[in-house]
Amino acid sequence: MILKHLSLSNFRSYLRLDTDIPRRILLLSGGNAQGKTSLLEALFYCASFSSPLASSDRQLIHFDVLEDPIAVARMIVEFEREGSTHRMEVRIILENAEKGGRIRKEILVDGIKSTAQKVIGTFPCVLFLPQMTRILEGSPDERRRYLNIMLSQSVPGYAKALSEQKQILTRRNALLKMLAERRTDPFQLDYWDAMLAERSAVLIRHRTNALQYLKKTAREIHLQLTGSREMLTLGYLPGFDPVNPYQSLSKADQFLAEEEEIYELSDQETIARYKTFLKENRENDIRRGVTTAGPHRDDFSIFSSGIDLCTYGSRGQIRTALLSLKLAEIEWMKEHTGTAPLLLLDETLAELDERRGEDLLERLEQYDQAILTTTDQAHFPESFSQRNTIWQVNGGIITK
Repeated sequence: MILKHLSLSNFRSYLRLDTDIPRRILLLSGGNAQGKTSLLEALFYCASFSSPLASSDRQLIHFDVLEDPIAVARMIVEFEREGSTHRMEVRIILENAEKGGRIRKEILVDGIKSTAQKVIGTFPCVLFLPQMTRILEGSPDERRRYLNIMLSQSVPGYAKALSEQKQILTRRNALLKMLAERRTDPFQLDYWDAMLAERSAVLIRHRTNALQYLKKTAREIHLQLTGSREMLTLGYLPGFDPVNPYQSLSKADQFLAEEEEIYELSDQETIARYKTFLKENRENDIRRGVTTAGPHRDDFSIFSSGIDLCTYGSRGQIRTALLSLKLAEIEWMKEHTGTAPLLLLDETLAELDERRGEDLLERLEQYDQAILTTTDQAHFPESFSQRNTIWQVNGGIITK
């Protein structure tokens, strides 16, 4: 996929931006808080329909229009995919802004209005931000979110299964709390257990496949980025393991067993085993008022040469490992969608030593298109700058 044109209206610091995007590598250079990251954020919003930085879509609307009766931030991307040109428009609309109002989204692909769940993956992107080191340093929620965004963009039906699984889980948990208070017959859980098991089986299968792929591919990339000095290892820590339902793996256990191939069950086998487990574990779930096992508790570990990076990694190690993971994500999406996603890298060389930076730039030049940012253009070799396009960004204004 190649991004050809970008238009922004009232998005973050951009009152108006309308520009063609060059092929190959585009480097955005400028000081802090000038709009470089906001441009990447806008592009990734068109891919995932959520912001990796804002807690509310309201924060994405330019403050100059927040007092208007209807405030609208608009993003338009025109791109070429598999020989055809497409246009996606995303609008973030705040009605009655002066009274607090409510936010809604409108998404149009080639002029036809649709929903995020249906069109996610149409404009695939892989984003790296410095704040994303929390994928490794943060809670399991961050790692599940990472997998969910990747799989929603690349696996048809995953986003739908994930949304439905969350809704069913909420209703089952509410029922568990009611059963604990009233001490009535738990037979009502049979229906929700069956529904939950069906959706969960989809998540378990695709997460297992994705982590097996990432483990192998990220390891190869990491060896390149570290000059073969560090070996990267990923381990899946399932919230429910259909093969060993009553065995829980620690990060250390998973690291020691990481060379073992995961035995894959069919969805029907996974559904049957999860339903049985839920039924046998009902008393515990009712007592706690929550569903204690399932893909909503999934996690994965990441080690570099035997060091648990989530706990003991240095800033440089964590950043390099995350870059390896992101570049492996590109290969996964290419293989599963038939098209290369747009690569977006913020503060590309920060916290990397000279050797790692050179190895990273060498790999980036293999891609069809990428957009990078930097606050210091001197970090990039002159030969790299001469081969690629550089734009200056200042206060939401781009100088080519």
